[in-house]
Amino acid sequence: MSQIKFQPREYQNNIVETAKEKNTLVILPTGLGKTAISIILTLERLAKFPESKAIIVAPTKPLCKQHLDSFQEQTDFPKNKIVLVTGLISPKKRQLLYREAKIIIATPQTIDSDIKNQRINLENISALTIDECHRSREKYANTIVAQHYIKQSHYPRILALTASPGSTKERIDEIQKNLFIESIEIRDEESEDVKEYVQKRNIEFIEVELPENFKEIHKLVQEVYKQKVKQLANFGLTKPSSIVNKTDIILFQKNLQSQIRRGNRGAFWGISLAAQALKLTHSLELLETQGLNSFYSFITKLEKETTKAAKIISNDKKIQKSIKLANILRERNIEHPKMDKLNEIIQTQFKKTPNSKTIIFANYRDTVKRIVNLLSKIENVKPIGLMGQKEGITQKKQLETLSKFGEGKYNIICTTSIGEEGLDIPGGLTTALFYDQAASAIRKIQRSGRVGRTEPGKIIYLITKNTRDQAYHWKSHRDVKKMQNIVSGMQKRLEKQSKL
Repeated sequence: MSQIKFQPREYQNNIVETAKEKNTLVILPTGLGKTAISIILTLERLAKFPESKAIIVAPTKPLCKQHLDSFQEQTDFPKNKIVLVTGLISPKKRQLLYREAKIIIATPQTIDSDIKNQRINLENISALTIDECHRSREKYANTIVAQHYIKQSHYPRILALTASPGSTKERIDEIQKNLFIESIEIRDEESEDVKEYVQKRNIEFIEVELPENFKEIHKLVQEVYKQKVKQLANFGLTKPSSIVNKTDIILFQKNLQSQIRRGNRGAFWGISLAAQALKLTHSLELLETQGLNSFYSFITKLEKETTKAAKIISNDKKIQKSIKLANILRERNIEHPKMDKLNEIIQTQFKKTPNSKTIIFANYRDTVKRIVNLLSKIENVKPIGLMGQKEGITQKKQLETLSKFGEGKYNIICTTSIGEEGLDIPGGLTTALFYDQAASAIRKIQRSGRVGRTEPGKIIYLITKNTRDQAYHWKSHRDVKKMQNIVSGMQKRLEKQSKL
């Protein structure tokens, strides 16, 4: 049997013992070694079924490359028998690789395509690892591959990995059903068999006030937004305008669309009102959490849009006044107070600890660019931005950025959501700073797991008081607790079923 080159941790061994017997969903915070569990189980299965093969699927090519590196560097398995298969490889060559390899690493889309085109058969696959399995919705490639696998394999075993499966019972049930999960193993930093491996993380909350000149703009837009929500009450939206949120409007919009399909032509105006409300609430969010430039850029773009909703907003006198006020402040180089606070934090940090390595999370590409530009002016601070393919950055460029950061050419990496999920960020991060807040439990857990891996770390939350920043922070906090309770209930249910 091939050997691993690392010492498994107690909780990893405990989880593998379960995964050897049942299809297992593993919920483990970022940085606690989910890949190690996949390696151990894969080698166990290949030893148990010597003629078999194993597949590991991950959602992006950089993540697949990390799995390849892990298997090659952390085991003595023959390197020529571990292959990374991508859509860039010709179908004929992929077919040949599948035949010759023992461990196949690919995106689920590639495997799905090759199953459909009969380039790969799953009969002799003894282990299937699905990384970032929270993506396993009904028609996603993860789910389709799992369905084919359970039908075709002579000895199926599924290992599903995630930092968080979501925060609703429906979402977690969906993953369990789609991936044929029979057991759940969940750990956090407080779990008995995990505690000794977790470094201490100091958490700091830094609050700023929205300036009065921002509040003036905010009031104008808010008045228009409330007017739209009030009008939606005529179409059946019952929630008071003071507590209606973005999700409420999206759900109501879907309800109106179904009314139109049933022949209610009057619902068209309701859909336009909902679209207006959504654009306005987004502009308010940008003003509260990002700053004037983001707000101004979004609200002025509406003037160029041809939709009825955009035209109505652009022609509103209060919106026109808010644009003028925002432009005056922009010309005076007024920034969101979080930018000033961020500048102050980083200056202090690098004076005190010049060897710091920091990751900064921001939800928007433009904010990432502004942060990099701001921090590059500080002595000894070398920031670099990391963005996703949606922002036009190739996966090759992403890997180059990470490599340069790991080599020490940069000491701050500022990233959009691409830095949250899975990607291994080298170099020993000491600080994670949230410029804005992620509303989901998944993203909160993934962000937090970026520090405190090998040495004590710090997490800093920058929050604008009495805004969506604050609301999102506490929502994600509640959702993490909710997820843990739901999973605990599901664990008990699965254990009960297995005893029947």
